Amino acid sequence: MELYQRFLTEKIDANGMLESVEFHAPDSFNFGFDVVDYYGTEEPDRRAMIWVGADGEERIFTFSDMMRKSAQAANYLKSLGIIKGDRVLLVLRRHWEFWPIIVALHKIGAISIPATDQLKEKDFVYRFDAAGVKAVICTTSGTVISEAEKAAAKCPQVTVKVSVGAKKDGWHNFNEETEAFPEVYARPTDGTAPMRDELMLMYFTSGTTAYPKIAAHEHTYALAHFLTAKWWHNVRKDGIHFTVAETGWGKAVWGKLYGQWLCGACVFTYDFEKFDQEKLLGMIEKYRITTFCAPPTIYRFMIKADLTKHDLSSLQYITTAGEAVNPEVFNQMKAATGHSLMEGFGQTETTLTIANLVGMTPKPGSMGKPTPIYKLKLVSADGSDTPMGEAGEICIDISGGRPYGLFREYYRDPENTKSVMHDGLYHTGDMAYSDEDGYLFFVGRTDDIIKSSGYRIGPFEIESVLMEHPAVLECAVTGVPDPTRGQVVKATIVLTKGYTAGDELAKEIQQFVKNLTAPYKYPRIVEFVTELPKTISGKIRRTELRKS
Repeated sequence: MELYQRFLTEKIDANGMLESVEFHAPDSFNFGFDVVDYYGTEEPDRRAMIWVGADGEERIFTFSDMMRKSAQAANYLKSLGIIKGDRVLLVLRRHWEFWPIIVALHKIGAISIPATDQLKEKDFVYRFDAAGVKAVICTTSGTVISEAEKAAAKCPQVTVKVSVGAKKDGWHNFNEETEAFPEVYARPTDGTAPMRDELMLMYFTSGTTAYPKIAAHEHTYALAHFLTAKWWHNVRKDGIHFTVAETGWGKAVWGKLYGQWLCGACVFTYDFEKFDQEKLLGMIEKYRITTFCAPPTIYRFMIKADLTKHDLSSLQYITTAGEAVNPEVFNQMKAATGHSLMEGFGQTETTLTIANLVGMTPKPGSMGKPTPIYKLKLVSADGSDTPMGEAGEICIDISGGRPYGLFREYYRDPENTKSVMHDGLYHTGDMAYSDEDGYLFFVGRTDDIIKSSGYRIGPFEIESVLMEHPAVLECAVTGVPDPTRGQVVKATIVLTKGYTAGDELAKEIQQFVKNLTAPYKYPRIVEFVTELPKTISGKIRRTELRKS
């Protein structure tokens, strides 16, 4: 019996594909005790993580190691005054310490808030105040800890400051101090044990149009990622899974923690300072990675490199999420590896919502089909279901209750919570259309749709065509006001090395789009830039482009 079968029942059809999932976790379910400590006790020598530092340092952690180190961390953090319900901001890049620390916080019942190391003082102040943060645990790599310190001085509720890495004056040091604490931390029996339906994890959303909201998740969120790992990433106990993600973003726990460890799989973490596709490809080759997941941006850089220089034969499965996949990326990765790129879709507020699951035949450009955890609808502006082929907003049916994996609320923000959860639906704000086989195709955010001369145009379909032109490295399509058409299509483009911006290239690209899609969709305005404006999480700020 696999560990995850203690908490859920999966129904598999005659073709070996996942048909449904029914959860039956006890009220006391806790990822730290019931998953990490289970393997640490029952299979102590099973590898949990291979970690490689930017300087090439290698560390291998078993589940026994993680059980002991998370116990030490829990005892240490409690000694600093961190208790159940406290909010703790984690700014730890890809440092190995992130794993025992977040597991320790789960055991304590404190609420983890992972965050990126790109934050500045103002960002920290907003996050400290909005979430009522009591403690910050921060890397000393780079200058981010100085930004956190300046912010903490303005926020008296932040009473605990812990550095990871080098010592920092005025901060406790995790690496130096934690070793003195016991390697055993039992589940509390005094009524303070964290429970299944209590808050466990919070993430600040990307905030492309306003201040970031705080998506608050319960302990059940970890269980819902069973599907992410087994049925999308296709992890195996004897394999090594590598998801490229920094721990400040939700994709890290999607691909480097919950589902993978629930399935007993080993995760690989490369703690690089600056992205280098050649070094990343070298890691896949050296460590014989079997399953790999990365955002489309990473794949775009990979296919611009010479993949023939690397032995990628260990790869058995490749997946992607974070933004929609251009067919050009899909086709080139298939040619280079022999494997189809299996796309998935979800949000900070959800787990894997739409995907090409194991056993499905992917269609280039499609996110796949709704996963069995969620009942989805495509809804028009008037609330009615949209017919096949017509774009509608992706909504999750919550009329029968919230499914495992869907966030509870925007923390301390009932107004925004109500704005997305009403009429028995959770409104994602993302648009898609379905084909005759039930596959879903991403169109864009509800506020990204371009309305030109009566046509409704999704930016992604044009971006997909643009990405096929060899001169285009990155692009974003937006609508700009036009007195005749209402709006016209504008393409903002970052060029590949070796190409020069100019009217001649702009006309060539416009004709290229006309030749490959309906002529009314071609960009009447083409602007070349050296970089696109992005959020801290790397999402393109279309609102900023629309203003330019």
